[in-house]
Amino acid sequence: MKSEPDDCSIDDALAAPAATVPWSGVRNYQARNFMRDAMAVGDGVLFFHSSCDEPGIAGLAEVASPPYADASQFDRRSPYYDPKSTRAAPRWFNVDVRALRKTRLLSLSELRRQRALANLWVLRPGNRLSITPVSAAEWRTITARLLA
Repeated sequence: MKSEPDDCSIDDALAAPAATVPWSGVRNYQARNFMRDAMAVGDGVLFFHSSCDEPGIAGLAEVASPPYADASQFDRRSPYYDPKSTRAAPRWFNVDVRALRKTRLLSLSELRRQRALANLWVLRPGNRLSITPVSAAEWRTITARLLA
């Protein structure tokens, strides 16, 4: 799961009450579907810093809630307001994410050097999704590098 550290960094998430933040503002249908349909409470999360000097995995987290309607879609003052979304039929969802620990930064260049990560979704050319799946084998490869 990608976040711009200026919006919510791993440090911000760790400092939040119960180290938990809502992963709101997702406005891409494919990313929304991954979060809404494929995530479950307790699933591991690679907390990825994006749109910064050195993008990469900055921490480990877990999904802390089932998906629920993203309140920002109903707030006219929010940059994530969606006038076509209604409370009866929300378009956008989020989950709560609990930060578990900050890790050393595992940069994109380091991820790219790992043969076992050749198919990692976040490394695909043109990928701009903020939420992407990670296979069990990819998870093991990444966490072994992070925790080494």
